[in-house]
Amino acid sequence: MALNVAGVVAVVVFYVLILATGVWAARKSRRAEKKSSEDRTAVVLLGERNINLLVGICTMTATWVGGGFILGIAEATYTPKMGLIWALMPLEYSVSFIIGGLFFAKPMREKKYITMMDPFQIKYGKLLSAVLVLPCLMIDVLWVSCTLLGLGATMTVILDLPFAYSVWISSAVAIIYTLLGGLYSVAYTDVIQLALAFISLWLCVPFLLLNNTSLSIAQTAFNHTFQDPWVGSLDKDSVWRWLDDFLMLGLGSVSFQSFHQRTLSASSCVTAQLTCYAAAILIAILGIPPVLVGAVAASTDWNLTQYGLPPPYARNEHSFILPLTLQNLTPSYISIIGIGAVAAAVMSSTDSGLLSATSIFSSNIYKNILRKQASDFEMKWVIRITVVVVGLVGTSITLHSISTLFLWILAADISYTLIFPHLVAVLFFKVTNGYGATAGYIVGITVRILLGENDIGLPVILQLPGCTMENGIYVQRAPVRTSSMVLTLITILFFSVVASLMFNYGLLPERLDVFKVKHRVTVPPVGTVGQNHKDEGDGGGDDCHENSQGVPLQPLLQNGS
Repeated sequence: MALNVAGVVAVVVFYVLILATGVWAARKSRRAEKKSSEDRTAVVLLGERNINLLVGICTMTATWVGGGFILGIAEATYTPKMGLIWALMPLEYSVSFIIGGLFFAKPMREKKYITMMDPFQIKYGKLLSAVLVLPCLMIDVLWVSCTLLGLGATMTVILDLPFAYSVWISSAVAIIYTLLGGLYSVAYTDVIQLALAFISLWLCVPFLLLNNTSLSIAQTAFNHTFQDPWVGSLDKDSVWRWLDDFLMLGLGSVSFQSFHQRTLSASSCVTAQLTCYAAAILIAILGIPPVLVGAVAASTDWNLTQYGLPPPYARNEHSFILPLTLQNLTPSYISIIGIGAVAAAVMSSTDSGLLSATSIFSSNIYKNILRKQASDFEMKWVIRITVVVVGLVGTSITLHSISTLFLWILAADISYTLIFPHLVAVLFFKVTNGYGATAGYIVGITVRILLGENDIGLPVILQLPGCTMENGIYVQRAPVRTSSMVLTLITILFFSVVASLMFNYGLLPERLDVFKVKHRVTVPPVGTVGQNHKDEGDGGGDDCHENSQGVPLQPLLQNGS
């Protein structure tokens, strides 16, 4: 197959459009920096907390509609052992956005945090919060890898471009415009990218449904024709696993920094909540086209196409089913439009992953731990370097992976089983303290590893009820991820209560209280009013009176002790 020149030109035009939008947004960012009363870090990472409702809805939706979303849904729908019943990502993300809008958006936005990790740093201090930051960074790097893998696979199949070239060029474009204007560039390019993805995906649908080599998807939905029905099925052995996956994406997505970056940058608490609700509807609509792609692919007699037999799943190419379907079942100009949809979706998610990881490292690690006195100029370069490093690492991982669905699920697993219970505890349970968080972290990681994960070659050591042996390998039937998450949350709360009781009732000496959970009663000097009480919630001590953005933190600490 020769290089698809027309497709390459179309991709170049798209990238130029995105870069131009990024440059325009960067100018807006610089003007905002000059006028803003907040420091440069808040402007770059949160767009001066001035993102309006329309832009907020677009950037929230575009962040999740990435390469993993589009290719992953098509792959799951097409794969004979899965089907539509296992491809409910749009519904799961809709649930996640609604939950986020109801319970998380308002309390986070009211406190004017910079990142999702701020409440951890306020309550637990430097060391423990730094440890909790590590899985968050890993999630964002995997997110970048997942999205780039989807674009590389699509360009390789349709344009006949080398996979490495496609990935590195796309990564470079995303890095450049993210460097130029921070969240402003990311948010405003997301508007363009979402519009292009929406139009392009739906333009491909009629050509796929009316092609001559496929049967009606209604006919193959419940009947075995060329392969198992594309709707899929659930037997009694897989019900718990299905529920586990649903909860993982439905709840775990709330503990992604990318989600909170959108709500924290909203112009108000109400705007943050409305953004979540509107995005929940829009993402469900955008999930329909990739489902139809998978359904059409499952309804196709591949022997009548240039691809021939055996079909993609028999060649272990089900991960490439979307580009293969566009290439073989639609006119060339439609497949090029499909590339535009995937490219737009990938870029919108890649830049979000880059900025998310950069936000956590620059704000929670560098600014608040390594260099508290860092100037705006210094932070500017820290942000730039971090964007480049995260981009390089994420792109490198892409070159050693074969499945977007695998990377997507791995990132969600870490978020759900480890970060989500900690986020719930620190936001909604006042009793939570550093001792409980430490125990929860250790127990959570240990149990999740022992429960195993066959998809990544992690053997099952701790067998839950229903675990069976298949082909010499133990397979868990119970909801292992949810079990691990619940156990982590219970551990956090239990050890928090125990530690608080032991120190406050004198069962342990105060000199061992490194997280300062013992209640102190201070009598203010005569004549003083409104003097701050001594910090009780942070093992770091004197860095909790006010965060680097001028947000009063002492009331939160008092309530959390």
